[in-house]
Amino acid sequence: RRRLKETVRLRLREFDVGDRFSHLPLRKASVLLPLMVRAGKLHLLLTVRSMQLRRSPGEVCFPGGKSEAGDKDEIDTALREAKEEVGLEPEKVEVICRLVPGIDKMNHLVTPVVGFIEDTFQATPNPDEVSDVFVVPLEYFIKPLSYKTLPYKSSSGSLSWMHCFMYEDQEYKRSYRIWGLTAHFAVFLALVIFGKRPTFKVDYDLDNLISSAEKNFMNLYASLSERKKSNL
Repeated sequence: RRRLKETVRLRLREFDVGDRFSHLPLRKASVLLPLMVRAGKLHLLLTVRSMQLRRSPGEVCFPGGKSEAGDKDEIDTALREAKEEVGLEPEKVEVICRLVPGIDKMNHLVTPVVGFIEDTFQATPNPDEVSDVFVVPLEYFIKPLSYKTLPYKSSSGSLSWMHCFMYEDQEYKRSYRIWGLTAHFAVFLALVIFGKRPTFKVDYDLDNLISSAEKNFMNLYASLSERKKSNL
């Protein structure tokens, strides 16, 4: 377990963007991508949004949310939200890095913060925000049993495709649909860590993963900026 974690740490730190995108003039949000080692394999913790929520009720996501005035940076936001949503204490997270951000449908700059948590962590979901918590083997996001693409209109107005995974939790006999920005971040994390070609098509140059991810993001941001200007 220790050797696996050290390998992952070294790999992720090569992809750490730090605060390189923090200056962009978009409203900020962060999500925590909580990694754990179970039975010698990497797993990701995910949540299901409460049906009481106005936006995206019942959808799978990572713990996270919008930046607040008291947050020092994107890491602070992700840790605060994870504590509020699933009872994960900030000191129980070993933060490794920040990866290339995304832009959600509300035009927030969403920064994925990756950190290790213990496999013994017992979530205490806040029922106002979270209806379920589950874990998925990270490898599922490059070798899924059930996968398709969904068409969508990006925040910049262009038509694109998004990953959509169906995951069957054999232990609890539940199925989950993981798609959108959540799936996008999970796929990128799996590509970074495993360095393997997935069983489906991705919009990255896999030989130059970080530069192509940054280029894709900046193209999306430029398209969004152009669209905003044309709407003025």
